[in-house]
Amino acid sequence: MPSVPLSVLDLAPVADGATVGEALHHTTTLARRVEELGYRRFWVAEHHNMPAIASSAPAVLIAHIAAVTSTLRVGSGGVMLPNHPPLVVAEQFGTLEALHPGRIDLGIGRAPGTDQVTALALRRTVEGLSAENFPRELTDLINFFTGEDPHQGITAVPGRGQMPAIWLLGSSGFSAQLAGLLGLPFAFAHHFSAENTLPALALYRSHFRPSRWLDKPYVMVAVTTICADTDERAEWLAGPSGLSFLRLRQGRPAPLSTPEEAAAYPYTEVERRLIAERRAGQAIGSPQTVQRCLEELQRRTRADELMLTTLVYDIEDRIRSFELVAERLL
Repeated sequence: MPSVPLSVLDLAPVADGATVGEALHHTTTLARRVEELGYRRFWVAEHHNMPAIASSAPAVLIAHIAAVTSTLRVGSGGVMLPNHPPLVVAEQFGTLEALHPGRIDLGIGRAPGTDQVTALALRRTVEGLSAENFPRELTDLINFFTGEDPHQGITAVPGRGQMPAIWLLGSSGFSAQLAGLLGLPFAFAHHFSAENTLPALALYRSHFRPSRWLDKPYVMVAVTTICADTDERAEWLAGPSGLSFLRLRQGRPAPLSTPEEAAAYPYTEVERRLIAERRAGQAIGSPQTVQRCLEELQRRTRADELMLTTLVYDIEDRIRSFELVAERLL
């Protein structure tokens, strides 16, 4: 595989029997370790009303992680813009950029990252919840950073003059085209939309226009990666992730189960098929297997960077996965 940077997407997973505080501590520990290993960036994702995910306030968590690291780029994968007024996001990330200049990434998504009831509780009005408003809100956000005032008499402080690196995130073609037209880097969620990866990247590259931020397309692909000493061990560790996905699909999300609980769950044939389909395109296995999967993904997508996300029950196994990948590819 051509040498491409590797980065990390973390959800601050809450394991069954653990506290939210422990989950956030583990995410902090992981960030410090992957910085030592040479990973480029560490992103946290905004989700709400999900008992297994503690990263609901990305700006707060980013501030903490950036304060305990020194070279790692820290950012959001992403902030779900429909949930927030653009001015608030500009002030939050302008503050982060002012505190940690040159180290902050603002990845923006257009989905709410939750159900519509929770999205309404976040925004407090149905206005703005539709993805149709996303291009206008994104333009407002960028203008708050650049000082091209979208609203007479409003200056984002912090914000104006403290623009972090802005990325668009996507799992389909809409954000891919928009990122291309705006000349922004694009991160694709291959880890939950593998079938759309190549079409979306083709759209991004074909629509790309050079901008003040980027002179040629830049693609990062996020992929589920679980690496262990053997293929069998990695498959065992992947069990809770599959069960978590299944429970979410069934409308009954729960903290991340143990591998033993996942293995003992009475799956139906339909459920096994759903999990198998979800596994398509994931990198799960021994170091040799994972290296082969990541090399093939990079070859097919021509990604400029890969972002690995690892959802396993135990923090030691999570850290070990990133260590084994780093030994092979960093």
